[in-house]
Amino acid sequence: MSDELMNDRVIRVVPGHPPELVVHDHPTNCPYLPNRPARMPLRLPARSLRADELDQRLAGGDRRQGVVLYRTECPECAACVPLRLDVSKFEPNRTQRRTVARGDRLMTVELGPPMLDDRRVHLYNRHKLLRGLGDEDGLIDRDGYAAFLVETCCDSFEMRFNYEGSLIAVAIVDRGFTSLSAVYCYYEPNLQKLSIGTYAILKQLQLCRQWGMHYLYLGLYVEGSPTMEYKAKFFPHQERREGRWQVVSSSGDS
Repeated sequence: MSDELMNDRVIRVVPGHPPELVVHDHPTNCPYLPNRPARMPLRLPARSLRADELDQRLAGGDRRQGVVLYRTECPECAACVPLRLDVSKFEPNRTQRRTVARGDRLMTVELGPPMLDDRRVHLYNRHKLLRGLGDEDGLIDRDGYAAFLVETCCDSFEMRFNYEGSLIAVAIVDRGFTSLSAVYCYYEPNLQKLSIGTYAILKQLQLCRQWGMHYLYLGLYVEGSPTMEYKAKFFPHQERREGRWQVVSSSGDS
């Protein structure tokens, strides 16, 4: 990393195509595991990423939040593991096939650009609150929603899930040249019977096959986190450990 002095602050620039500016790098409390410090420097690309540039960053373990990229650099912990699916190797199991069949029967799915409206903000906050992912202090307004899920530094779209004529879920997805990245999914918490998190991943896999893509990135997985358990139920999958992707063909087999 190179350093530049600007306005009496040290601004770090990460070389690359495009270069990136580290805009935030302070220790915080881990959002997944209690009583652990976390460090996730936020990097702002100098311009929007091309599709192949997004692929390269995803392969390196990066995630996106709004217009910035990040990867975990926690000083005392390596519990957060990037996870991806090789589209050519994955085959849904019986439960997942039933989930797709039920979802296709009961819901319609639309693709479009990420949007901001009161319905989406309300649904996002309801999902976060009722699923125990935060408290009243962590709820967001329209500006917060836009910064988190609408603004982007790459090609992004949303999947809209409709049930009985109403929007009941949104999945934000990034599109590279050879991969898709599942950024965030939220849904009506009273409809857990539809297994929308799993259904959204399976529909994204269908898009990968339709568009000839190699990988679907599912984000970070933390063993023991109840809200992330569904991610690791897709086999075979790949986990990025110590700088390389390792195949996990079944539970306990890597």
